[in-house]
Amino acid sequence: MLRVALTGGLASGKSTVGRNFEQLGCLLVKLDELGHQVLMRGGDAYDAVLAEFGPGVLSMGGTIDRKALAALVFGHPAQLEKLNRIVHPPVRRLAERILGGYQKEHPDGIAVVEAAIHIETGGYREYHCVVLAVCTPEQQMERAMHRDGATREDVLARLARQMPLEEKRKYADYVIDTSGTREAAARQTEAVYRQLLLRPERYN
Repeated sequence: MLRVALTGGLASGKSTVGRNFEQLGCLLVKLDELGHQVLMRGGDAYDAVLAEFGPGVLSMGGTIDRKALAALVFGHPAQLEKLNRIVHPPVRRLAERILGGYQKEHPDGIAVVEAAIHIETGGYREYHCVVLAVCTPEQQMERAMHRDGATREDVLARLARQMPLEEKRKYADYVIDTSGTREAAARQTEAVYRQLLLRPERYN
């Protein structure tokens, strides 16, 4: 089975590319969604996060309020590192269970694992290749403000914490430019998919 790391930056179009791969028949695993799962009550990271960050991160219903948690770690690298140490291991375990099950049923399949920080964490090394979704910094700004309702200052702060897309290009085996139409991005994704089908790692 071929393991593909799909990454990008804030609002760079990686989710659109991921959906395109899924429509082409690939398994799509979103690490951010798995992060949501492990933080749910009963999830593998719930108790540890509560113990580390206290009851102030809980909503009225007893679930972890992700916005409250994000507010505690945003701009505080030491706190963010603590959170990552708690959340990342169970997310990786859950992802491996999903990938292992898929590989048994589809030994020559293609699994695309989407995450914003594959490169920053070094996790990309666990995959056969890296696909990078890119657009212009101006488009990242516009899309994030429109999608998230964030202020320009908030988006700039989030972008400042990420590796620039141009720097990420050094790690990418394939680059998909999402700065144009969705149709153009879909055509590029299909072209990359056809190259992935030919990679020998699919059969290892």
